[in-house]
Amino acid sequence: QVQLVESGGGLVQAGGSLSLSCAGSGRTFSNDAMGWFRQAPGKEREFVSAINWSGTITRYADSVKGRFTISRDKSKNTVYLQMNRLKPEDTAVYFCAATRGGTTITVASGAGLDYWGQGTQVTVSS
Repeated sequence: QVQLVESGGGLVQAGGSLSLSCAGSGRTFSNDAMGWFRQAPGKEREFVSAINWSGTITRYADSVKGRFTISRDKSKNTVYLQMNRLKPEDTAVYFCAATRGGTTITVASGAGLDYWGQGTQVTVSS
């Protein structure tokens, strides 16, 4: 069974940091672009960040640029999201996703994503 499992969410004060992980199992994601999305209560899911298969190309939503960093460890089949200088508006459920053989543009579009995790809650208090 192919799975993406997120971890690392929690409650943090504004200005603080959290590091999310997304571990893949059931197949290798080494050749896939992967990314993070988030969904706040009452809002649609939105793109946060993406990384290409080799880790050499990254893409960010304007709202998180300069504060969040995406990375991956292919040996661990895992993608990470380091979130710094968190704001209350970053509060959401964060999901990771992967597209078979796709690009960061594919991920950012939100369409054609083949695998999704179950999400992890991030809450930023003011």
